[in-house]
Amino acid sequence: MKTTLGALALGSIWLVLALQAGAQTLPGASAAPSKEQAVIKATGTFEVKLTPQPIAEGLGRMTIDKTFSGDLEGSSVGEMLSAMGGVKGSAGYVAIEKVTGKLGGKSGTFVLQHSGAMDRGTPSLVVTVVPDSGTGELAGIAGKLGIRIEGKQHFYDFEYSLDRPAPAGKD
Repeated sequence: MKTTLGALALGSIWLVLALQAGAQTLPGASAAPSKEQAVIKATGTFEVKLTPQPIAEGLGRMTIDKTFSGDLEGSSVGEMLSAMGGVKGSAGYVAIEKVTGKLGGKSGTFVLQHSGAMDRGTPSLVVTVVPDSGTGELAGIAGKLGIRIEGKQHFYDFEYSLDRPAPAGKD
């Protein structure tokens, strides 16, 4: 069991790094700003710490702790689940992380949802804001976040809007 957990932890780290290195934000994500909303672009760097956690055999689980710098100043905590495929270079992961901080000078929190896959070495990654997860001055946030790695430095490119209208009948 220790060997399996160790292999999955290493596999999870490999998967996340590989996905982030070739990360692309895919079009059509439902939480992305609509064409009617003003899209704001935020960029910066982040540091990430992944800590392996126990889970069922055949899966990997890690906690996520990030510190953001740049247009987004703050931190996040999250959970990631991953699995390796039966073919070398194939794997997948999902994660949820709660971000707390200032974005464009506005304070609050919001939640990011990750969905990544490695299909025989070809990565895909979608990171979107969970609808209606924004609080404080970030209430109404919608968007998508791209991740890239250059050398050992992690970067984010965040396209978001803050003018998502409240649902009918809500203030």
